[in-house]
Amino acid sequence: MKKAALRKIEREARPWLFSSLSLLTIFLVVVFPIGHTVYLSFTNMGIYNYYDYTLIGIENYVDAFSLGSASFLRSLGITLLWTAVNMVLQLVIAYVLAVLLNSPHLKGRKVYKALLMIPWAMPGYVSILLWKNGMFNGQFGYLNKILSLFGAKADFLSNDVLAFVSCTIVNLWLALPFMIMIIDGALQSVNKELFESASLDGCNAFEKHLFVSIPSIVPIIAPAVLITLFTTFKQFDIINLMTISPVGTGAHIETVIVYAYQQAFITGNYGYSGAVATIIFVLVVLSTVFFDPSFRKKGAKHGAK
Repeated sequence: MKKAALRKIEREARPWLFSSLSLLTIFLVVVFPIGHTVYLSFTNMGIYNYYDYTLIGIENYVDAFSLGSASFLRSLGITLLWTAVNMVLQLVIAYVLAVLLNSPHLKGRKVYKALLMIPWAMPGYVSILLWKNGMFNGQFGYLNKILSLFGAKADFLSNDVLAFVSCTIVNLWLALPFMIMIIDGALQSVNKELFESASLDGCNAFEKHLFVSIPSIVPIIAPAVLITLFTTFKQFDIINLMTISPVGTGAHIETVIVYAYQQAFITGNYGYSGAVATIIFVLVVLSTVFFDPSFRKKGAKHGAK
């Protein structure tokens, strides 16, 4: 009986033993940093009291949502606007370009696809700096050279609205190839008989896209859209490099990620930055819980049809 019990324990313990290294890595890389950040969010740790900080409860969270210091709320509003604008533009432009690439009348389709992949193949850091210094620079940028021909000039990275538009253009440049590739592949999988049935029902080209193509590709592109949504929400490089690093340009369009970075590494307020990071984490988790079931439901309906 004892030998049987020992063999049973050994069988049950063996999977845990084999996966222990992976579990330890996950704990050190994921669980511990998240837990430590949450812990810091309840302290007043800063650059001047790194070792003698104290627990202050939810004071950092109260400060974040306080209307008296609306920096976090402003950055959250900018982040939501940034995410909404970029996602709508990405989906619309990517769908239109993917439809054009799938047109039977288009010649040189492979060449166009290769050209569309160039922004994705280039390092993001290099692309952002090329756009910043080559296109949007107030003195030497090509856009201002073109505007100067008409006696005009624009400080693209000093004005909040122009800086937002400039960052959006750069984000589209970097993000569109991925979305185009996903939608292009999804369109090729649509059943051609559905278009024939739609034609017999008298649908025009727009109605075919609205009632056939788009509903058919939604379950396929949904995971990519979800990933792109969170990537856009957490975007840091573009806004930081375009408007802040290495010196500020004058525009104030900080997203929550940039705001948390500034609080931690510029201001040195680690406790408050931890609270902001925790809020961001909770928002992302809640968004995942909210969106995932809806995508699965749509996929199930599509499969049932």
